Amino acid sequence: MSGVQCLANARLVLPDAVVTGSVTIQQGMISEIVESDHIPTGALDCEGDFVLPGLVELHTDNVERHIEPRPEVDWPHLSALIAHDAELASTGITTVFDAMRVGSIHSGKGRYLDYARGLANELLAARAQGLLKISHFLHLRAEICSETLLEELAAFGPDDRVGIVSLMDHTPGQRQFRDLTALKTYVAKKRGMNDAEFEAHVANLIDLQARLGTQHEAGAVQEARRLNAVLASHDDTTAEQVATSQANGVGFAEFPTTVEAAEACRAHGIAVMMGAPNLIRGGSHSGNVAAAELAKAGLLDIISSDYVPSALLLSAFQLGQIWNDLPRAIATVTANPARAARLSDRGLLKPGLRGDVLRVRELNNTPLLRGVWSQGERVA
Repeated sequence: MSGVQCLANARLVLPDAVVTGSVTIQQGMISEIVESDHIPTGALDCEGDFVLPGLVELHTDNVERHIEPRPEVDWPHLSALIAHDAELASTGITTVFDAMRVGSIHSGKGRYLDYARGLANELLAARAQGLLKISHFLHLRAEICSETLLEELAAFGPDDRVGIVSLMDHTPGQRQFRDLTALKTYVAKKRGMNDAEFEAHVANLIDLQARLGTQHEAGAVQEARRLNAVLASHDDTTAEQVATSQANGVGFAEFPTTVEAAEACRAHGIAVMMGAPNLIRGGSHSGNVAAAELAKAGLLDIISSDYVPSALLLSAFQLGQIWNDLPRAIATVTANPARAARLSDRGLLKPGLRGDVLRVRELNNTPLLRGVWSQGERVA
């Protein structure tokens, strides 16, 4: 944590307004916010750029992309983790919940082996050694259609910074992959399956769900409670599925696939998270509901970068145009995800909170990052 840093002559994005002023960070914490165009001696003149809280990312597959840049390619993990951390910092993300799959399949063309416990050890060690620029927590993606979910979850404990456990039911023919054609396109490209191998893969997943699905879901809910982690649902499609999520104690819903599910989430007090790529591209790559449609209906609370870290900031500014309300839009990538993850020390420009701030200039409706500070230290 640095000494004193003052960012002045900035447009400060506060919870319900944008004002001209300065932010002072001292010993890693925001110590003062002043509404004024005065530039104190020694302050950084932001030249009218926006200053906003650091972005809070609840679900990113980016760490998996770094450790396995191509199928079956296992990249050196420490190098991958440091590159992942630096990439996120360069996009304005100052808090991340790194998504790691738990629950494996050990046979067939569609096999995927356990890796989360070992990778988490390496990530936590890198953090303890001060090698990382931003704040990292774990998000365990509990794969219901797997052979070893509960054993893998049992390997984690209360000291592992597990902040989120999400229930992932990728049974073919429902939720994200109601359209088997979309699933086949995705899997065939990623795993190189032929028609027969794909059919065998689908049959195996359906069998696993039939035999173990109920046990795995109930067990994952209990493990989330043991770890004191927020429970998330994934790809809820129907009101009935949302009711089950509510009964399980889900705090937020990742990527509901229909308006029906999003409306049910709102009725049950479950925050709705959608993907930034969906918003930017104008629709879901799986053919599900568009994030912009939910935004216009007032059914969108949180944005996640999902598989494109740089999409998070861009999506927030695009959402600001849809709503004509930049503070409300910025909250979807700062205050709202922080609240959903039970983090009360970040997500807002407010004295007493972490000195995680961004300097952003807008050019042709595109946000350009001009500085990133994590606990007062400039990291990008």
